[in-house]
Amino acid sequence: MPFWLADKGDGQQSDWIQRFDPRFWTVNFPRPMMTSVISTAPDALRLDLAFLRKADLAGLIWESEDRLDHPLLAYATQRDYAHATLTFRWRSAGVIALDAVNGPTLTIEGRDQSGAARTWYVRLWNYADGTPQDALVTLPFSALEGGFALPADADPVWPGAIDRLFISIAPPGYDGASADPLPAEVEGWVELTEIRCTGARAMLEIGDVMIAPTGLAIATGFDDEGVQTPARLLRNVRQLGYRGSVVHYVGMSHYFRLAQADSAFLAGSTADPLNTPTRAWHLAFFAECARLGFSPIASLSYEVLAQHCPPAWMQRDLAGQAALTGWSPPSSLLSPANGAALAWLQSVATAFAQLMCEAGVPVRFQIGEPWWWTFGDGRICLYDDAARTAFGGDPPAILNLRAPLTAAQKALLDAAGALLAQSTAAVIAAVRAAVAPQPVEALLLVFTPTVLDPATPEALRANLPTGWAAPAFDRLQVEDYDWLTTGADAHRRAAYALVDARLGYPPHAQDYFAGFVLNPAQNAQWCAIDAGIDEAITRQPHEIVVWALPQVARDGFTRHPASGDTDMQAFDDVPYPLALGRDASVSPEFSTTVAMTASGFERRNALWSDARLRFDVGPGVRSEAEMGTLIAFFRARRGPARGFRLRDPTDFSSRAMTGMPTMVDQVLGHGDGLRTAFPLVKRYGVGEDAQVRRITRPDAVSVLVSVNGAAATGWSMEPGGVIQFVAPPAPDAVVRAGFLFDVPVRFAEDRLDISGAAFAAGEAPSVPIVEVREAA
Repeated sequence: MPFWLADKGDGQQSDWIQRFDPRFWTVNFPRPMMTSVISTAPDALRLDLAFLRKADLAGLIWESEDRLDHPLLAYATQRDYAHATLTFRWRSAGVIALDAVNGPTLTIEGRDQSGAARTWYVRLWNYADGTPQDALVTLPFSALEGGFALPADADPVWPGAIDRLFISIAPPGYDGASADPLPAEVEGWVELTEIRCTGARAMLEIGDVMIAPTGLAIATGFDDEGVQTPARLLRNVRQLGYRGSVVHYVGMSHYFRLAQADSAFLAGSTADPLNTPTRAWHLAFFAECARLGFSPIASLSYEVLAQHCPPAWMQRDLAGQAALTGWSPPSSLLSPANGAALAWLQSVATAFAQLMCEAGVPVRFQIGEPWWWTFGDGRICLYDDAARTAFGGDPPAILNLRAPLTAAQKALLDAAGALLAQSTAAVIAAVRAAVAPQPVEALLLVFTPTVLDPATPEALRANLPTGWAAPAFDRLQVEDYDWLTTGADAHRRAAYALVDARLGYPPHAQDYFAGFVLNPAQNAQWCAIDAGIDEAITRQPHEIVVWALPQVARDGFTRHPASGDTDMQAFDDVPYPLALGRDASVSPEFSTTVAMTASGFERRNALWSDARLRFDVGPGVRSEAEMGTLIAFFRARRGPARGFRLRDPTDFSSRAMTGMPTMVDQVLGHGDGLRTAFPLVKRYGVGEDAQVRRITRPDAVSVLVSVNGAAATGWSMEPGGVIQFVAPPAPDAVVRAGFLFDVPVRFAEDRLDISGAAFAAGEAPSVPIVEVREAA
């Protein structure tokens, strides 16, 4: 399906918002404290805060440049605040008041009149009218002055080049430097209501593209996107054409309530597993999903930021090393054998399920990528104290899953898989009990490149247990982006077959997760991801989910919806019914712009990389019977509406133009040990200057394939002229093929002009036909 990586809006639909629209503020804060922001009305927002240390400081932020929305939905950059005024009503509790030292301060980052970077600190109390906890704040940017006491400390603000506004919020007991903990967690809140911007540039243009539904769902993540308002996130989701499910990963670093223990802030030390900012944000998120017609899925994994995970809860390898991921800072994995860890995980799951009930959405709950962690060198983490006890006290040692395993080692992996399946079943059971009698849809997400890594063939015993087989979950969800983006098609196809056979979920009971692109420099991977979506559609899963919104917005991924008028793209895989003969005309054409300079030189720009063919098949019609056949064929194709095959009498073979094909005619590519798909091509010319033509309509029975010059086996011909190997050719192996082929074409015009008298007089009719470009 066509897609676009948009880097900016360019003439698409737009609208206007008031500058300082509550939906577009964000928050920032240092770990381990927590803050969230939600928009509560068209002119109001609310922050909830949870402070843990004396140096904790949160910020409510307005960016002059929109760096978070999809480029087609972003608001316009406006750094000039001159002659604009921001007003709002401030209400707060549990934070340092407006009139106090270290009270709320507006930090303005920008440049002075000379262009030098500057920062100003504007005490809000100097511009407030009311009480320290309830006041009307008026900020005239052309008359703002930084400094604590005015006029003594006055530092005039230059409003013409502001990058960012940052309102700092601190807890009672704040000292600005100490990492010491507060005596106990301090919760606070701030509300800004009656938000108004008046004066110059009070309105901002904003992208307002509304893409038709694409037939896809999308995933979000609280760790990445919890600093934004739910309304802002879901505006992007809806207007980019996503519908149905919103799979929301609750994360591994911010949602849990923390308490100090053993010189650290650890999860699991309080009765309520969720901190208050998380509760407020998710209640608003689920409610906004309901308002917009989305069906959210809460996704919970066994992953917890390592610095907040009790050491006894962590999975460990044989040497006692904790399971640590490659993220920075690293996360760890909870042991499915640890009773305290699982009890806490169940309490987290039930808390999110109860929030879904409170918001009035169906409870749909996913357990995301549960597994026993395996290091890159083959060490598996089955040996934490709780796991050792569960496995008999002295389980067999597995030093390397990549090495051959004994029967006892395989039995240990089977036991680990059974324990993992029991733990996931317990989480789902806890959710069902917490929200009964409301039904629960239970889902499981598996990441096949890890659990089915060919280098660790026995790992599936532990990480794809048969205890997950249908109907353990209502639906299975599968992602394979590591393989997809590296072209490991053989691994992907083998994984689909193995998962189907082992767990038994039919296609309509499976979802496919497409994505993701980790870094902006890797955005070329969207080509493979988009192709993977198209491929997944042919498997007819229940739903296809794009993973995930942060990367979609960052890279501007824009998937175009399927055309509703499928007949216009229809192709009848049938040949033109008449022999063309020598009289038919064939015309290859390119599209080239030629500009003549003032000095008489030419500048040429080739717009097409491949020629497009035009034919006139009228001169090949030799009798009234053939004329009747042509008319019937034209009517059956609805004129130009439906494509068909045509054999070009001058060029239909991989060998020269019309020769008998051999298996070494055309080089399709070189093996890399992963790639299994090799599209058919034909080259015209030699070397780097050769023009490469994709062949999408080969004569299947004529195709011959070789690898390193030897006849190949274990391949099939896929639609679109693609050779698909069962096993990938070895690295550097040369894949070649020979074939006969047709040209995909259509009638060029809606009308077929034929004169019986002229035909009887020997005048040939004109029947123009044009080649059809096929996606390949």
